[in-house]
Amino acid sequence: MTTSTTRGWMRPLGATGLQVSAVCAGGAPLGSMPDLFGRDLAYQDGVTMVRAILDSPVRWIDTANGYSDGESERRIGAGIAQAGGLPADFWVATKVDARGGDYSGERVRASVAESKERLGLPFLPLVYLHDPEQHDFDELAAPGGAVQTLMALREEGEIGHVGLAGGDARVMTRYLALGGFEVLLVHNRWTLVDHSAVDLLAQAEELGVSVVNAAIYGGGILAKPAGTTDQYGYRPASPETLDAIAAMEAACREAGTDLATAALRASVDDPRIDATVVGMSEPSRLTRVVAALEADLPAGLFDELAGLLPGEHNWLDHPLPR
Repeated sequence: MTTSTTRGWMRPLGATGLQVSAVCAGGAPLGSMPDLFGRDLAYQDGVTMVRAILDSPVRWIDTANGYSDGESERRIGAGIAQAGGLPADFWVATKVDARGGDYSGERVRASVAESKERLGLPFLPLVYLHDPEQHDFDELAAPGGAVQTLMALREEGEIGHVGLAGGDARVMTRYLALGGFEVLLVHNRWTLVDHSAVDLLAQAEELGVSVVNAAIYGGGILAKPAGTTDQYGYRPASPETLDAIAAMEAACREAGTDLATAALRASVDDPRIDATVVGMSEPSRLTRVVAALEADLPAGLFDELAGLLPGEHNWLDHPLPR
């Protein structure tokens, strides 16, 4: 695949030794989350989408134990089985999730076992600790807790590499500081209109942790015409953010492109970002992604968009003091 991205299509995922495509297929919509993504996705449509991803330039897919109570993993597993197994250059990343309020070490082991069964894979090359900010830090970080258990599974050879995936950047810095994490996945916090993860990305670079960027459209608002929605990151956007989005859309139109293309390329071409997760539930999304990556964008566009970034008081998380 030839694109105009600055770092090439295939690239190393930090120091893990894994090779990844610049875009990772986001598997959250595959399990059907109509409340979050606006439409239901039938079982066979999800499986068919998995088959399309396996046959595309995208060479990995991201999912989680908890997406639609495991349905995303089930459909990915079914798609893999129908394809006769994973292609040699394709792999799946997943995440451990709590069950109710249980995020114990035992639950982490059970989550990994469930994911392997659903996906039909005996080995998981990358497993993230998912949404730890929604639970007690001291409990998850305690001896024998979720963090230590996930690291132990790596040492035991049950999984390949350990990642950290979450929201609130201020909390993620505490987990990243524990050490042992190899990949950091952030969502909604490094986009055209929100740089909540600025300090977190710097911390990851200092620690040698690879960065994967997700939810680059902020829940959809950066992929739709201005005025279609007023939600950013699944909550009401500030008036300043909405004004910035409208101004960015106009700048993109003047530059001969669209806001969704700019939102994707801002992440894919960022030297701090190793891969960008894009949710996929229909083949047309794959087509649009490829087109965006091949688009010839004018010099100076991203400098102009950077000048329109809303003030940090509009971001999902205020950054930590520098």
